[in-house]
Amino acid sequence: MKLIVGLGNPGKDYENTRHNVGFMVMDRLSDVMNVSISTTKFKGEYVKFKYHGEDVILLKPMTYMNNSGESVRQVMDYFKIDVEDLLVVYDDMDMPVGKLRLRQSGSAGGHNGVKSIIAHVGTQSFQRIRVGIDKHPRIKVVDYVLGRFQKDEQPLIDQGVEDAVKAIETYLNKGFVAAMNVYN
Repeated sequence: MKLIVGLGNPGKDYENTRHNVGFMVMDRLSDVMNVSISTTKFKGEYVKFKYHGEDVILLKPMTYMNNSGESVRQVMDYFKIDVEDLLVVYDDMDMPVGKLRLRQSGSAGGHNGVKSIIAHVGTQSFQRIRVGIDKHPRIKVVDYVLGRFQKDEQPLIDQGVEDAVKAIETYLNKGFVAAMNVYN
């Protein structure tokens, strides 16, 4: 069983903000997979479905970013999911808008949602897809990540979301190393 988590913040105020790229990827992936992330449980919204005979869960934690690990841990415990089968998708300020970076492990890099997951699963060794959102030298970090993409950035983030979905499909079909080889 695979658990794919997209990080973001719940509510209309945060829709389509830079910090919600993980949610954007989950929403697009659910469209591609023809499923609906509509079950509310485990401090999140999720859907469980079969993909080529394997159970897959798409999860959007509704805990707000800083407590994402609470939801992830509950789902992992309930469904008995190993950390090797966890994939987390989130925004990264240290990469250009829409650029992807896939890694099998690593630090939180200052990302509070990832810090929370590391604290709750007890390891940094889980797969992740980081989607670039860039940064602005004159805007405070919190204001920047909770802001929306500029008009000229929209095509770049749209492509980044599409690429992340394709990377996840490659992961499900051929494994994470294959996805890293194509999308890094």
